[in-house]
Amino acid sequence: MFRCSDVVLAAWLLPAALAATCARAGDLPEQEAWNAHVQATYVWQAKPAFDAAYNGPASLAPWRETGYSFSATAAFGMRPWQGAELYVDPEVVQGKPMSGLHGLGGMTNGEQQKTSGLTPTVYRARLFLRQTWELGGDRTAVASDMNQLAGSVAARRIVLTAGNLAASDIFDNNSQAHDARSQFLNWALLAHGAWDFAADARGYTWGAALEYYDGDWAVRAGRFIMPAESNGLALDTRIFRHYGDQVELEHRHAWLGQAGTVRLLAFHDRMQMGGFRDALAAAAPGIAPSVADVRRERGKTGFGASLEQALGENAAVFARASRNDGQSETYAFAEIERSLSAGVTLRGATWGRTGDTVGVAAVRNGLTQAHRDYLAAGGVGAFIGDGRLDYHPERIAEAYYKVGLGEHAALSLDWQHVANPAYNGARGPVDVFGLRLHGQY
Repeated sequence: MFRCSDVVLAAWLLPAALAATCARAGDLPEQEAWNAHVQATYVWQAKPAFDAAYNGPASLAPWRETGYSFSATAAFGMRPWQGAELYVDPEVVQGKPMSGLHGLGGMTNGEQQKTSGLTPTVYRARLFLRQTWELGGDRTAVASDMNQLAGSVAARRIVLTAGNLAASDIFDNNSQAHDARSQFLNWALLAHGAWDFAADARGYTWGAALEYYDGDWAVRAGRFIMPAESNGLALDTRIFRHYGDQVELEHRHAWLGQAGTVRLLAFHDRMQMGGFRDALAAAAPGIAPSVADVRRERGKTGFGASLEQALGENAAVFARASRNDGQSETYAFAEIERSLSAGVTLRGATWGRTGDTVGVAAVRNGLTQAHRDYLAAGGVGAFIGDGRLDYHPERIAEAYYKVGLGEHAALSLDWQHVANPAYNGARGPVDVFGLRLHGQY
């Protein structure tokens, strides 16, 4: 059983959405009535030229390229009544993706939005209400953070979150691989790679999630609206007809006196989607198939398992495994239908650099046979399509070193190696080098 009294808790291992650490009653912080936080993140990446037997309409360009992204977010929170928290986040983004954001299953910059351009764009990222009904038990401290008011919560509670937010704010909240602003950058390390979660082209949606916490256990379920068209910005508001549903079971535990968390997630999407087999059957001889020509009402189902485990005060490991049925087009996230990932993070206190962190991870992404046949016939998806296909699983290695620049800023160096980009053994491998500057207050 996970208990604050008998576990050496690594505070950095707990979910970022809670940022909570166990505390004695006398250590609990005062309840914040309101707060305001800001963040800014700049990511620059470059890749050298690499070998490619051929190029297609959605290939990663084989010549040298650079790209960048910039985001700045303000987060305002307040308590309108007992148990309630209201948050609003205005945000601005700007960027230039490499290869027009094409040519990879696991994209290399999790801060790179599908709609970013050279002109700064301002919009509302989040506007949501969180209502908590406390049912008793030990209290846990909650630190002041973006979209989080300082205070404490009971071990047994029900939480309802509704409004405009990201589904990944609530689900698959792995503390070691979840935030491209401070952790790994690759898309396949931000969430379950095969989880085609509801989101517009910026990564946000509208909907609601209900959570129940009871000591070591938590269960949550949510429904969110999907984009009106594949990977588009506009959302389809018909939430009872087109939607993304997910349910997750979470258990926190202690292993050899160290904190850990296991999560199991299942999802089901319902939209007008094109099927790969339908597109192949409908294509005229000599003409590349297109999922856009065969869209109809259909569902997509998948699941994922996640583990994070502290190995002491300054080390932790994590792993994810996910898959979806892979019979229809990618609708909102990455062109991944099978994904395995694992990694380790070490805090710099081990070598006398308290503010530093190093992370190393490996990913293996795959596609179903239906999707492979579609690409081999010249089909193109939202992000990939080389015109032909010599299928091999896409393999990614990523390492970063984050240097703390005082309490509120960090500079990270990042390296990613991608073998078989877009699952094509006839192209690559490719190396991507990155620099990230992040500040938060």
